[in-house]
Amino acid sequence: MDGQRGELIIGGFALEELAGKATFEETVFLLWYGKTPNAGELADFRARLAAHRALPSATLGLLQAAAPHQAEPMDVLRMAAGTLSLETPPDPDEQALALLARLPAAVAAYWRLCQGQDPLASRADLGHAANYLYLLTGEIPSPARVRGLETYLNTVVDHGLNASTFTARVIISTGSDLVSAITGAIGALKGPLHGGAPGPALDMVFEIGTPDRAEAILREKITRGERLMGFGHRVYKVYDPRAAVLSLAAREMYEADGDMALYELARFVEKTALRVLEELKPGRNLQTNVEFYTALLLHGLDFPVGLFTPTFAVSRAAGWIAHCFEQRAAGRIIRPQSEYVGEKGKMWA
Repeated sequence: MDGQRGELIIGGFALEELAGKATFEETVFLLWYGKTPNAGELADFRARLAAHRALPSATLGLLQAAAPHQAEPMDVLRMAAGTLSLETPPDPDEQALALLARLPAAVAAYWRLCQGQDPLASRADLGHAANYLYLLTGEIPSPARVRGLETYLNTVVDHGLNASTFTARVIISTGSDLVSAITGAIGALKGPLHGGAPGPALDMVFEIGTPDRAEAILREKITRGERLMGFGHRVYKVYDPRAAVLSLAAREMYEADGDMALYELARFVEKTALRVLEELKPGRNLQTNVEFYTALLLHGLDFPVGLFTPTFAVSRAAGWIAHCFEQRAAGRIIRPQSEYVGEKGKMWA
């Protein structure tokens, strides 16, 4: 990624070229094997991935035990991740497929249990994204919704050496197993300074409500010193390329199967916020980030806020696994050096 130019490259493809065209399975294959699959390879990969979707009995039991406590979904996903390799051959490729296939099944099963509903069995005739939507709702999703979710999953599948990815690479570099690495990565993502929550970005849009209220409310927030959620990024000093991709994906999905009035309001709020930020905070380069359109897109898919970060993990797991493959091939432990800065020469009394 290049924060100054606003570029993100995934497997050699500019994000704008890949995200809205590839299926999620094609993107995963690209990251794991370094090439785009032909028709036969893709069919085989899809079938192998779908064959691992059933949750181990121990995983399902853990989810059932957690549901009465209404535990946070990311807490439960972290607990469940360590069980997902059960009932799977020890082969690393099969473990990778099982982890990727079962994470969305675990998220959906837990969410339904929390709503007092029974988990659903996966459908082998549905792709990865479509099956996830089916497991949540019990309904076959429309093509527009599947495309919207697939574009989101492709967009957030990898983003350089962030905290969770680095965690996964450190763990796998010790010679530990893939399940431990992915469980550790989920633990890192769970921290609010990394995973965060895109929900507040859309909360601001709902608070504004109508276009005529946008400028006054935004100016008041900035004057009070509030951060405008969905704007500004530590890496990108220009428009976040992920926001551009998800803006287009949200528009296409809302046009086909959603509330266009909400999309138009969000676009108006975004344009107003960018103008007001440039006026009141000149030179700060506070541009739209991925959270703004993540919130709009996932809301359009009827995802509650509690599922936003787990759904991010459903995607990013593919990137974590790709990094693990690469680190394992390097065969070297990651051991950063530290510098002692405390007192020296102390005497024991």
